Amino acid sequence: QFLALISISLGVINLLPIPVLDGGQLALLGVEAVSGRPLPERMLLWFQQTGMLVIIGIMVLALYNDFSRL
Repeated sequence: QFLALISISLGVINLLPIPVLDGGQLALLGVEAVSGRPLPERMLLWFQQTGMLVIIGIMVLALYNDFSRL
């Protein structure tokens, strides 16, 4: 049951609309579908870099919380 819980939580996190994750890719595809044209390459790069910074920020925050509880 514990492994199932971990698997489900990873799947949910992966679907968050952060561009580096799968949910972000789905969100960008949705924007392209609504607009009817592909997003500019520069905008896609900006979204990817911003998403990576968000992921790194979450990791740093989690590590800080872990070390502060030691």
